[in-house]
Amino acid sequence: MPHANPTPREIHASGPLRGRVAVPGDKSISHRALMFSALAVGESRVEGLLEGEDVLATAAALRAMGAEIERGADGIWRIHGVGVGGLLQPQGALEMGNSGTSTRLLMGLIASHAITAAFTGDASLTKRPMGRVIEPLSRMGASFTAYPGGRLPLILRGINPAVPIDYTLPVASAQVKSAVLLAGLNTPGITRVIEPIATRDHSERMLRGFGATVEVEQTPQGRIIAISGEAELKPQQIVVPGDPSSAAFLVVAATIVPGSDVVVENVGLNPTRAGIFTALRMMGADITEVNPREVGGEPVADLRVRHAQLKAIEVPAELAPSMIDEYPILFVAAAFAEGRTVARGAHELRVKESDRIAAMAAALGACGVATHEYEDGLAVQGNGGGAIAGGGTVATQLDHRIAMSMAVAGLNTRTPLTLDDSAPIATSYPIFFESLDRLRGANAGVEA
Repeated sequence: MPHANPTPREIHASGPLRGRVAVPGDKSISHRALMFSALAVGESRVEGLLEGEDVLATAAALRAMGAEIERGADGIWRIHGVGVGGLLQPQGALEMGNSGTSTRLLMGLIASHAITAAFTGDASLTKRPMGRVIEPLSRMGASFTAYPGGRLPLILRGINPAVPIDYTLPVASAQVKSAVLLAGLNTPGITRVIEPIATRDHSERMLRGFGATVEVEQTPQGRIIAISGEAELKPQQIVVPGDPSSAAFLVVAATIVPGSDVVVENVGLNPTRAGIFTALRMMGADITEVNPREVGGEPVADLRVRHAQLKAIEVPAELAPSMIDEYPILFVAAAFAEGRTVARGAHELRVKESDRIAAMAAALGACGVATHEYEDGLAVQGNGGGAIAGGGTVATQLDHRIAMSMAVAGLNTRTPLTLDDSAPIATSYPIFFESLDRLRGANAGVEA
């Protein structure tokens, strides 16, 4: 289904990419910084917040429930929270746009409050499954009226006090884990989440920073994360690192365009998020970490990336949780590799903003790249490093990552390719094309 105002864009091959560029703030951390600040009493300050549509949807929903959230002229966001348990009844539906993260985490946040909230979203979000969050939150006492299939639009009726639970994740999902932990914040007793496969741990790290009691134990059954309820969160000053998911597009762009030498600054390298860089290095990518440091409890470095000849690999399935959002751009890298790259064990790609396995198979096929779909992944036949054919029109499926991935592919094609709609890119990386132009145009070599 097309965007309400589709913005087609033709992508032309590029000369070498050079220079330095910073990517927007991490989307996952930005969502959580706003939510946890809204539950603290006092003023929190957030620097480097991603100002994409998804994060702005989170801010709007929190304002509707009583938090004061403003962006200063200095670019710093100031949030006056309502305290744990202090969310107010919203007067209208919460419009989530394209953001599954906003929806699932806010469902958890609201579930242990005695308020009712209606959630709506765009055509892409209404196709995404919410049952995986509804199930554990219902066990805690919340009730739901959802569209058939557990999808949006839905109405959530929270409850206070909610019931603490021990919940084993049936599918590796940081969003489901975080939703249960957030519900546990305002629930008497201890709420536990058991994850057999570790997922991104931003919630645990940041909740501790805000003063919540969060304990993590490694067991034969997996990681057990326990949160003590009726917490009191203290306001914080947060610096959001650059989003590794956004950085991945520029890293692959520099890797596949001959002669490129790029530094991507301030990239968050949380080990639960950095699987894409592990996979690319396995393929032979030239990625060097410069000035490694820690910012706000998260590991960060600048990444220097130079063009490299890639070789096909079998992507280890155990990397999937740490790079689930980066498979589309990995498939693009595979198109320029020598040999046939196979990625399996990524069922979750079927239920993202689009069916990313089918969408990328179609997009690459439109540009002359041979692929083979599996139920849980994709095989991509690489061309050995030269330009791919291009020339096709890519159906971006309202999915920002499909659009950006194929824009990167278009930097090394024999014939320009066309994105049927580049507008969804604004959900996570509003200045994506400006970043590319900076590296390929007159400003290349100028520090960001």
